[in-house]
Amino acid sequence: MQHPIFSITPFTTLDYPGRVAAIVWFAGCNMRCAYCYNIDVVLSRGKLSAEEFCEFLDRRIGKLSGIVFSGGECTLSQSFLPLAREVKKRGFALKVDTNGSNLPVLKEAISQNLIDYIALDFKAPKEKFQSVTGSSLYEKFMATLEFLLSINFSFEVRTTLHFDLLNEKDISQMAQILYQKGYKKEYFLQKFLDTGENFANLKEPKNSFDIALIDSPIPIKLRNF
Repeated sequence: MQHPIFSITPFTTLDYPGRVAAIVWFAGCNMRCAYCYNIDVVLSRGKLSAEEFCEFLDRRIGKLSGIVFSGGECTLSQSFLPLAREVKKRGFALKVDTNGSNLPVLKEAISQNLIDYIALDFKAPKEKFQSVTGSSLYEKFMATLEFLLSINFSFEVRTTLHFDLLNEKDISQMAQILYQKGYKKEYFLQKFLDTGENFANLKEPKNSFDIALIDSPIPIKLRNF
């Protein structure tokens, strides 16, 4: 049986708002985002079994208050729901980082009260979605956004910015879409991180980006700018 987890970051104070957490990196993804530097996570098989993960959780009781499921795209794993149950069984809060392409699994997890918070990646406007993500999953993302809004779930929307891929006009358009759908909370922009490796061999952007040129009806919050 294939192991579901590529690796675990055992301690973070940055990835789960207000909590000391660990990040669980699930292997595999249905997108190939140009700026993505988690190439090994996306393309490799998992290294850690469900049993090893549960043993890790047992060791972290009383030391962590949250667990983050990330990837890759964690919701694609057949182990997502079983492992989410193991997280909740031990009293941890669960945050899920997702590209929003697998709404049925998210619906099931939410119906079982397994998820406490979601970070939803808005990759690009519709006309740039294919070029940025290497996928045609925009409508699936949009269905997830609409569902989370319809049930007033606790979530944030975020976009990773490489200035040669997305410009101020794109972000303004995306912010307007969010507002029209009913999202009124903070929209997080996080800057591309050049680790020397990503799917499109991107380097530091040639284009400039001026936050002041974004025309947004919702508050914009910057991360690692």
